[in-house]
Amino acid sequence: MAKPAPAPKSFEPALAELESLIQDMESGRLSLDESLSAYQRGMQLLKYCQEALTAAEGRIRVLENGQLSGLAPPEGAAA
Repeated sequence: MAKPAPAPKSFEPALAELESLIQDMESGRLSLDESLSAYQRGMQLLKYCQEALTAAEGRIRVLENGQLSGLAPPEGAAA
């Protein structure tokens, strides 16, 4: 049984790996097993990216007039 792929270090490498997987799958050169593995890894990366974006959105505060006011402290940080 293959060991699971390591978790991404940050958003940018995760997105780059996801884009690479998509290109490989769209090329049509992968076997069925390779495609299934790529799909599984892609879903893991997609979930990671979505969670990272949601966390980033939660840190941004917007003023009433729509101007960016700054970043809220990360979760768990003292205010």
